[in-house]
Amino acid sequence: MRLTDFWQRMADHFGEAYADSFARDHVMSQLGGRTVHEALTDGWEAKDIWRAVCAAMEIPGSRR
Repeated sequence: MRLTDFWQRMADHFGEAYADSFARDHVMSQLGGRTVHEALTDGWEAKDIWRAVCAAMEIPGSRR
């Protein structure tokens, strides 16, 4: 998954304004205690981060 696709999915689910805030502030156990931004900086693949966000936020399968 390209980063542009990842950020579009984040914006589609959370809204443009909240997507970055969520990515910056929400620490997830699914990412090893990291935020989305930290996981990206640490080299995690965007698709794996999206899967973690989906699991943590219980995003329906139709939106994954």
